[in-house]
Amino acid sequence: MDGSTNSLDDVSAESSTGCPDRLSLMEVRLQTQEDEITLLKSSLADALRKLRLHDQQIPLLKQQLIAVNPAAARVLNHSCYVDGISKPCRLSTSSLDGCHLTSNRVRRNSERSKDPQDKTKLRLSKKAASSTNLLTRSPSLESRAKDLISSTGSQGSRRGTQSQSIKMFIRGRPITMYIPSDILNYEEMKIDLPSQKLDLDWVYGYRGRDCRANLYLLPSGEAVYFIACVVVLYHISNQTQRHYRKHTDCVRCLAIHPDKVRVASGQTAGVDKDGKPLQPFVHIWDSNTLVTLQQIGLGTFERGVGSVAFSNSDAGTFLCVIDDSNEHMLSVWDWNKNIKHAEVKSTNEAVLAVEFSPTDIINIISCGKSHVYFWTMSATMSGTMNGFTLTKKQGIFGKYKKPKFIMCFVFSLTGDVLTGDSEGNILTWGKSAADIKTLGKGAKETLQIMKQTRAHEGSVFTMCLLQGGALLSGGGKDRKIIRWSADLAPERECEIPEKFGAVRTIADVDGEELLVGTTRNAILRGTFSDGFVAIVQGHVDETWGLATHPSQNIFITCGNDRQVCVWNAEDHKLDWCTPLEESGLCADFCPNGALVAVGLSTGRWVVLDLQTKEVVSDLTDGNEQLSVMRYTPDGSFLAVGSHDNFIYIYNVTDGGRRYMRFGKCTGHSSFITHLDWSKDGKYIMSNSGDYEILYWDVASGCKLLRNRFESKDREWASYTCVLGFHVMGVWLEGSDGTDINALCRSHNKSMVAVADDFCKVHLFQYPCPKLKAPSYKYEGHGSHVTNVRFTHNDTHLLSLGGKDTCILQWRVKRAGTGDNKEHLASSSTVRSFSSSPENGT
Repeated sequence: MDGSTNSLDDVSAESSTGCPDRLSLMEVRLQTQEDEITLLKSSLADALRKLRLHDQQIPLLKQQLIAVNPAAARVLNHSCYVDGISKPCRLSTSSLDGCHLTSNRVRRNSERSKDPQDKTKLRLSKKAASSTNLLTRSPSLESRAKDLISSTGSQGSRRGTQSQSIKMFIRGRPITMYIPSDILNYEEMKIDLPSQKLDLDWVYGYRGRDCRANLYLLPSGEAVYFIACVVVLYHISNQTQRHYRKHTDCVRCLAIHPDKVRVASGQTAGVDKDGKPLQPFVHIWDSNTLVTLQQIGLGTFERGVGSVAFSNSDAGTFLCVIDDSNEHMLSVWDWNKNIKHAEVKSTNEAVLAVEFSPTDIINIISCGKSHVYFWTMSATMSGTMNGFTLTKKQGIFGKYKKPKFIMCFVFSLTGDVLTGDSEGNILTWGKSAADIKTLGKGAKETLQIMKQTRAHEGSVFTMCLLQGGALLSGGGKDRKIIRWSADLAPERECEIPEKFGAVRTIADVDGEELLVGTTRNAILRGTFSDGFVAIVQGHVDETWGLATHPSQNIFITCGNDRQVCVWNAEDHKLDWCTPLEESGLCADFCPNGALVAVGLSTGRWVVLDLQTKEVVSDLTDGNEQLSVMRYTPDGSFLAVGSHDNFIYIYNVTDGGRRYMRFGKCTGHSSFITHLDWSKDGKYIMSNSGDYEILYWDVASGCKLLRNRFESKDREWASYTCVLGFHVMGVWLEGSDGTDINALCRSHNKSMVAVADDFCKVHLFQYPCPKLKAPSYKYEGHGSHVTNVRFTHNDTHLLSLGGKDTCILQWRVKRAGTGDNKEHLASSSTVRSFSSSPENGT
């Protein structure tokens, strides 16, 4: 947490205002133009490659002709010389009359020439034409010639089940999938729901980086906090979790009712898959039953809900809400009746906290950037807003320096208000008699600063009032927790470890034991005497890399926070974490389970020993980010997919500790996105950013396989490529090619999980090669889902949220009749396909 005192506060406070609409539109337009340029480049490269392949097939075709008629081959060779100039003999892509076209060209030249030699050429060309007819009379040769021609991208007709194909379109670009031989009637195939379903088992992480006042302890022994779209109730002693999951986008704030049972949680607005804004709201729910009691504010709040608070003196009848609109509207609700009693513009500056006075319902305090406001709610004769109006008085700092942020506040037992600010001070605001000389007769008493106490170096992020009147304060830059007496004399202090960040919020357990939420998304438990240990941990930036252990319930994650984390899926805890020098974007376990390869954002990749956490190998391929790492099933090779369009192949020895470059797969026109090895470890299937599917013969020197349909029956050790015949049905109509970030086939080959760009996890039956494939759909993430992986025995599925930094662990269980009706998502608007026995690629 180095840097200026207020840097973290500035980021977190200003984040609620959002980006300007114009900037967002420009970013969307720029991304669209970049996508179109990528597609144009890809199409041009594809056309040039096919032309080269077309020419390369001529010698192969001549070899076939020699086997039938050597004289015809010689004639064909002669026909390639026109007017004494050597020219390639192009075969027609619509029929097997390439030699006819050549002879016609020669005939036209001969008609313009009286040279007897030209007449001889004409006769020879006629022989070539008649010899070519052998192709149509020889079934075996015809089949092989057609295969040669189809491999160059021809669009002519091809008959027979061996070469039937299905063509799907992404952004208007055709992508041909070849039907495996074991599928005799593709049109009559039926795709059902998977026989398994998912239940949310565990949530890893906590949102402390940019949210505050979001950690409380319930009388049930459960800590309540949130991350992504889930409010977590974690029983500390039993180490179990329950989840409130009725929110449709990221939860931003929490409040606990005075009865310590009911909870209010507010969410951000978000957008749907078409980019249309979704309305934010507040849910009030029962923490014992997880039943929603009331939803308020739908259609009222803008952008999101930043702060909520229950009233205290009247048993929690009212709820105060401040939204994230430009004016930060403050509203007061009778939440049980869903009636809004008052609403007023608060400020154009960020608001960080709001609370009712503990002694009366008419006084409310809010604070944030450059302000602290004291609100009074009173009845009005006009009947406006059901008889209530809100008036505010701004806190006057007078001789004291006005801080950039008022971060937090509490009410003391004496009725004073204590505020913590970005200057590291605790200010005591007390009531004083009105200044009649200045304000005139009839002026009311006001709150003024009575005392300033220097508390922390940097910001005072949080304060917690204990039952006896003592106060706890948590610091930003100094990471200290200080206990103060009722008259603000320091009594005890401790410092939390630097790796956990600053103190974000404090929850009192029993007057001695504390729960501490930190800015690096961890929850600590401990005391001043014994120190603090983490009971909840998570990433603090966007995560992409995910891999599961080949034989244990262990998985690894990495992301832009430059951390590699190894998790125990059975014990639901972080086993260990180690820093990286760059962002980690992809990972894979060595099949022996002892090492893991991690690809970084600079083209560098490292291999870590799981036991010692040491780097045993450190190599670099190119200077662009790596997107996929994949070992062969026997661990003898490692494939490294890069954004420089290449796949680097390494020979692996010494149990995964030594790596030697074996070759490089060259042929993609865009960056590599996904790849899989064949079951025998000899071939690779790969996807790229321009929606190509290519196949590689690694054993023969990393050769690109020209005849793609020859790979249609190949068995793949894993299936993580998002484009392929067996997973066509997961794509929805209108997808732009980036809407599916990752997918993963289960080890038992019965289901495939999909991570999409709209915060959803889908579960399909495998294989899933048909349009309108039904699936189960699961919510919980508050950002694009970047990756999914099944554990080694398919008992659980792990999913990564991108910017929500959340890891969700789903339990796989057999689906019963009528199960998960709310999750059923039939892909009725699946993209258009064309089925034809064509020669496309």
